[in-house]
Amino acid sequence: MIQVMIAAPRSGGGKTTVTCALLRALQRRGHRVCAFKVGPDYIDPTFHRAVLGVESRNLDLFLSDGDCIRGLYAEGCAGHDAAVVEGVMGYYDGLGGTSDRASSFHVADTLGIPVLLVLRARGASLTLAAELKGLCAFRERSGIAGVLLNECPPKLYPLLRDMLERETGVPVLGYLPPLEHGLKSRHLGLCAAGEADGLNERINDYSEQLSARMDWQRFGEIFDGKEPEEAREKAARKPEKVRIATAVDKAFFFTYQETLNLLQKFGAEILPFSPLADDELPENIGGLYLSGGYPELYAETLSANEKMIQSIRGAVRDGIPTVAECGGFLYLGESLCDEQGKAFPMAGVLPGRAENAGRAVRFGYQTLCAETDSLLFRAGERIPAHEFHYWESTDCGDALRVEKGGRSWRAGFVSDTLYAAFPHLYFAGRPVLAERFVEAARRYAESHGAS
Repeated sequence: MIQVMIAAPRSGGGKTTVTCALLRALQRRGHRVCAFKVGPDYIDPTFHRAVLGVESRNLDLFLSDGDCIRGLYAEGCAGHDAAVVEGVMGYYDGLGGTSDRASSFHVADTLGIPVLLVLRARGASLTLAAELKGLCAFRERSGIAGVLLNECPPKLYPLLRDMLERETGVPVLGYLPPLEHGLKSRHLGLCAAGEADGLNERINDYSEQLSARMDWQRFGEIFDGKEPEEAREKAARKPEKVRIATAVDKAFFFTYQETLNLLQKFGAEILPFSPLADDELPENIGGLYLSGGYPELYAETLSANEKMIQSIRGAVRDGIPTVAECGGFLYLGESLCDEQGKAFPMAGVLPGRAENAGRAVRFGYQTLCAETDSLLFRAGERIPAHEFHYWESTDCGDALRVEKGGRSWRAGFVSDTLYAAFPHLYFAGRPVLAERFVEAARRYAESHGAS
């Protein structure tokens, strides 16, 4: 089975472009391909899904442990003969920027995946060899098995390839030339795949360029290995089903597939709905999941859909078990400003008005400390989480203590039926959270005759 991680010395090196090009190229060579993304990012997997037509999973060693990501990786690889893992940031850049924990290197080392390092061939030549040699020597098992040159002029490639292999001993397997149209970005990440004009055409172009310039024989020799083994689970009694409504549209799509899979494992029937387009919540539901996304881009449309707002407001006030993260949290607030700064009324279930802060707010990993029992947490528990947003609320709540890098603050609204806050949770890393959510939804459904 082909297994490869695409990594780079720093952000902006072309990891997503190369990953998408490689995914499409492998498909066209007849492979059954699956995809993964290191870290908590939701955007890059949307590109993988646009390429593959299948789900892409996240692998995160802060939000989950090694056994968890090994299981998720093996589960995702089942039924495929090629797996491409897209790295995050610089290869060794991990927690806090001062360790390699949760870095691309950490994940590659944990899974035993060989790494194809993407080097930008602009503004340097022999210095690329020094950089590559340093990256290989920085850790005893660097995992770097090959190099792909990005933005490399065709006439320069033979010179750079021969020099790099002579100076470092690392195989150089091919290159991508400078491309006229790159992938657009928003804030710290790429725009969602649905927003990228002509995405398929561009990825087809990237794939054709890569296919013509990759040494496929050497690629196969280096990255073809043993298929990962899935952990065998004990047969368990199938739980009774309960319907959980999940927001899925252009405004709300920051949802981990692993979270949905886990909810289903505990008995949830996932019912997608659109706060933008639907009139009301699905019938006979026991729970409500409002994920993150870009609601600020659609604030006017969300606000104008008064029937849906009334439906959600009524359900939350009635005590339906609800998880609302980041964008979903903002939707439950009093008002939300669009990109032009105009405010629109939202559900009004929670206090707080949201507007553009002009910067990333509390960006990165953090730990939530529960002081009382609630829908998802029990007093004394410490739960890994992360934040990524540019919109800030005038009232972020104070139910939880949040810790990050020696600092702490308070945030969130929690109760027996609610988790609403900016921090995103990764249920796959703490399955008990999914189990508690589904159990609460089941109790609500039974008490309301919806089971």
